[in-house]
Amino acid sequence: MADAPANETQSPSGKSRRSLRPLTRLLPYLFRHKTMVAAAVAALFSAAVITLVLPAAVRRMIDFGFGADDPALVNSYFAVLIGVVCALATASSVRYFLVMWIGERVVADVRSDVFAHMTRLSPVFYDSAKSGEILSRLTADTTQIKAAFGSSASLAMRNLIMFLGAAVMMVVTSPRLSVIVLAAIPVILIPILGFGRQVRRRSRFAQDTLAEASAYASEMLGSVRTLQAFTHESRSAGRYADAVNAAFQAARQAIVARAALTGFAIMVIGASIVAVLWIGASDVFSGRITGGELSQFLLYSILAAGSLAALSEVWGELSQAAGAAERLSELLEIQPEIAAPENPVSLPETPRGEIVFQAVSFAYRNAEKMPVVRDLSLTISPGETVAVVGPSGAGKSTLFSLLMRFYDPVSGDIRLNGVALPDLDPEDLRRHIALVPQDTAIFGASIAENIAYGRPDASQEEVIAAAEAALAAPFIEKMSDGYDTIVGERGITLSGGQRQRIAIARAVLKHAPVLLLDEATSALDAESENLVQQALDRLMENRTTLVIAHRLATVLKADRIVVMENGRIVETGTHGELTAAGGLYAKLARLQFGAELDAETA
Repeated sequence: MADAPANETQSPSGKSRRSLRPLTRLLPYLFRHKTMVAAAVAALFSAAVITLVLPAAVRRMIDFGFGADDPALVNSYFAVLIGVVCALATASSVRYFLVMWIGERVVADVRSDVFAHMTRLSPVFYDSAKSGEILSRLTADTTQIKAAFGSSASLAMRNLIMFLGAAVMMVVTSPRLSVIVLAAIPVILIPILGFGRQVRRRSRFAQDTLAEASAYASEMLGSVRTLQAFTHESRSAGRYADAVNAAFQAARQAIVARAALTGFAIMVIGASIVAVLWIGASDVFSGRITGGELSQFLLYSILAAGSLAALSEVWGELSQAAGAAERLSELLEIQPEIAAPENPVSLPETPRGEIVFQAVSFAYRNAEKMPVVRDLSLTISPGETVAVVGPSGAGKSTLFSLLMRFYDPVSGDIRLNGVALPDLDPEDLRRHIALVPQDTAIFGASIAENIAYGRPDASQEEVIAAAEAALAAPFIEKMSDGYDTIVGERGITLSGGQRQRIAIARAVLKHAPVLLLDEATSALDAESENLVQQALDRLMENRTTLVIAHRLATVLKADRIVVMENGRIVETGTHGELTAAGGLYAKLARLQFGAELDAETA
């Protein structure tokens, strides 16, 4: 579906116009279902051919049935016509089923592929992308494509076949009258092409505008408590209404273009048919053609005119779908910066958990002059617990992102068990790391499903054991449905301590040799912090653990404390060694422990 790979940092709202035929990028999805497509084309062709037979049958009935003054012969012609109509109904029904099936199937495949691709893009893409806009592409844009590959594409093919067939039969029936009708075709086709480009451009703008409105709505509804706390209901509703109205105005312009195109086509076609009737009536009176031939020609001209008018309308729908296909193609063209090497090195099933940062420097995209990590070197032995402390913005959380290879360092080297991270498959790397973040992600599912997110193939008994190890079992068992309790979107029905213990249970279930704890107790009350800390102490046993904490009381048991400032390691040692040294750690500790620390160091 992609012409050329795009950089992962390219915004999905970019107004790319590289491809003149965006719909052709979807052809691979059709080729996945060749049998159904072939059957749909056969049914479509059959329906068109049967439709083209009707005028010829009408002509024979007029010229021979009525002229013979034989009711039985007329009845036989009507019986044939009924048979033709039944065949047309059957072919049309089969065509409708097949093309709608293909449309639904193509959209399902596109949605699946786009979503799967989105899940593989690294955080550098989501640093600038808006999730609401991406969701708009997955829903609104794919709906446009469904219309294109369902009804619109089949109608376009059917009407094209009927137009060409009717045009040929018009020439066969009366070359003289055909000149009048066919001369109008260029007058119609040229505006169709011109208006089609306008429709596509305006439809694309309308889709972009609606996607921006969807992104804003997603952001606001995701923070609805903050919105209401600051009484921004009216302001937010007004801003969304303005965005939706802008999308409406853009769509209105596309509708005006399509309406003008349709009206123009009908006017030109209707005028040509009136001219045919006028001249054809004179030819019948003069004996150049029979009444049946005029009727046949008139029916074919109506079929040709109707097909051409339908093509003008379908062209606008396909232009809209082309804009949607272009937007989806932009997403699929974006290549992840963090990808598995061609021949990745495999980690052993039970790796030791040795971590080495060697002269690592890193800066976020578009902030290269402000590096977050500067020439950092750190070795963590298997089974060792290392705490990383320092003021906000020191680069602590960035170390975790680099270790999980959400980003690659600008310079330097990071290794796990002696293997450079770029030599590993990112999925293999992350399978060996368990993360308990400060802002725990809880999904709108059951508690059991949330815990099993750490290992989806885990049994119910393993889920319960993980919850018990995380000290989460007591509060889970008190809930109405126990482990089957639905916790609401983002775990809204759970307290902070409960969410953290579910996150710990998730990490227990993953059973990874490396454990990352990012401010896991920072937002908890004293009772919840005590319970969570007990669960963490169990989880840290026999694992290589990195702990980020602002509360220094949570890192006193660490084997080693690393102090960071401005992206560099400025101190290393135990709590006692660092407080005695009187450096940055001692200053931070004094702010938290106060007189207690002064008495300890006195």
